[in-house]
Amino acid sequence: MTLKFNAKTRVLQGTSASRRLRRAGSVPAIVYGSGAPVQIEVDHNEIYHALRNEAFHASVLSMVLDGATQTVILRDTQWHPYKQQVLHMDFQRVDATHKIHVKVPLHFVNADIAPGVKLDGGMVAHQITELDVECLPSALPEFIEVDLKNLASGQSVHVSNLNLPSGVKALTHGEDPVVASILALRGGEAAAEETPAA
Repeated sequence: MTLKFNAKTRVLQGTSASRRLRRAGSVPAIVYGSGAPVQIEVDHNEIYHALRNEAFHASVLSMVLDGATQTVILRDTQWHPYKQQVLHMDFQRVDATHKIHVKVPLHFVNADIAPGVKLDGGMVAHQITELDVECLPSALPEFIEVDLKNLASGQSVHVSNLNLPSGVKALTHGEDPVVASILALRGGEAAAEETPAA
């Protein structure tokens, strides 16, 4: 699936120009990497709805800038402190032949049938919800699935246990962090029943 959005080159720059842009329903942004940085603007409504799609944050995007298409990834989004308003965005151009570093969301599945949950009444604790990966743009996954179906109470899934797509490497800086674990409920149901009486 190709995710596409429109942009145009921004001529006026500076704080006051950005303020006027936002009042007119646009978002100031910048695109950089493999060439000179370019100040751009995008339509607020279009980009706001695009940002609600999880895949937009971890996919190679097609940016149509002044009619010409470039491939980019989203690097940063600044939001208004309390309004549902995008204030600024950073995009990075990508080259099909060069690897990129991206945070990819984790999707947890089968927690309800994990022995630690179904049989022992344990609770799943998510230590991380996204993973730093390195890969070519063509190999970038929208998400990485974490299957919890075999996890017993007290057990954990580590990054090394994940089934990563071909060509995708996890960046963990020599560690093997815990992704998720099943916490045993202390003392089981009996303790839970005694608590109110105590």
